[in-house]
Amino acid sequence: MNRSNPDRILRLLPLISGIIGSFALLINRFSTESLTPSQARSDVMGVILSSVLILVGLLWQRVQPRSPDAVILEGEEGMVWGEDLPAEVKLELAWASHLLLTNTVTKSLVVYYDGRVLVRRGILSPNSTVTPGTILQRVLDTGKPVYLVNLNLYPGKFEFDYLPHNTQGVICQPLGGKGALILGANVPRSYTKQDENWIAGIGDKLTLSLENGVLVGNN
Repeated sequence: MNRSNPDRILRLLPLISGIIGSFALLINRFSTESLTPSQARSDVMGVILSSVLILVGLLWQRVQPRSPDAVILEGEEGMVWGEDLPAEVKLELAWASHLLLTNTVTKSLVVYYDGRVLVRRGILSPNSTVTPGTILQRVLDTGKPVYLVNLNLYPGKFEFDYLPHNTQGVICQPLGGKGALILGANVPRSYTKQDENWIAGIGDKLTLSLENGVLVGNN
């Protein structure tokens, strides 16, 4: 949220400068007993410049809207492992989850594979059970990621009850045809294309390990 403040101040500068300039011209005009032709011309130029600044400031508010504010996700921070995971599993998942939580806007993540949860990390929901709903099932069936830029706009948001209930954005990154990497953000429209590429790369790495039986034994 603080990251957007400098941009917001810059967008307001022309508007504030124009308003201050207009008031300064008005005060100067009423405080002058005898108006000279040169001062009249200066006042006209000042009014034009102030008007342009105000117009630019108003246009910037529309062309460059303020970034949405972040929310504080409701839940306890932690890391919960699935049952009977070997040390190699935990090492690989700890590495991947740490990278995602520290290098993207992700605040909560779940790794779901082969019908079970391997790890939950970040801000945790009280519900630890993942039941694939329509959206997650589509990711599993098609092998294509889904990015819900503003979770509050989707009627199917209730299926992500294993993430904090006020999660703002969700990415479901497939892990082959058996699982998915589910990421939750605390700001809508917050993942960039670079973030999506980064997440896809980590997902591919985890998929390769899973399919080769490094993370989950050949059952």
